[in-house]
Amino acid sequence: MIFIDSNIPMYLVGVAHEHKSESQAILRSLIAAQYRLVCDAEVLQEILHRYTAIGRREAIQPALNVLLGLVDDVIPIERQDVLRAAAIVSGKTKPGARDALHLAVMERYGIRSIFSFDRDFDRWPGIERICGQRPMPGL
Repeated sequence: MIFIDSNIPMYLVGVAHEHKSESQAILRSLIAAQYRLVCDAEVLQEILHRYTAIGRREAIQPALNVLLGLVDDVIPIERQDVLRAAAIVSGKTKPGARDALHLAVMERYGIRSIFSFDRDFDRWPGIERICGQRPMPGL
């Protein structure tokens, strides 16, 4: 199972950027290898938040459509995830609140890989971040 971070659909629907074609290529490989792709409800909220904050509300639905077309499941956020995220942000590596929530959900579901261009995930032990410079698991 591979967790898809919010920056992936944003690159896919956004303007030309080096990560756009990289995202497309990696996704093609993940889909061809039949990985189960998931996200959590916070990823959807991040898309809403970001595009609202930058005044690009017209991009919300295309980004959500792309994401929901890619993932096999959207994992709900539960009380235990928020409590675990609170512990994570208080720990040694101190990730941001949103990343901590993703990490808590990933931990609960045993997900060890995340497709993201956010390098902050590299600091979390046991998590493999997939991006253009890193090999995909099992490929």
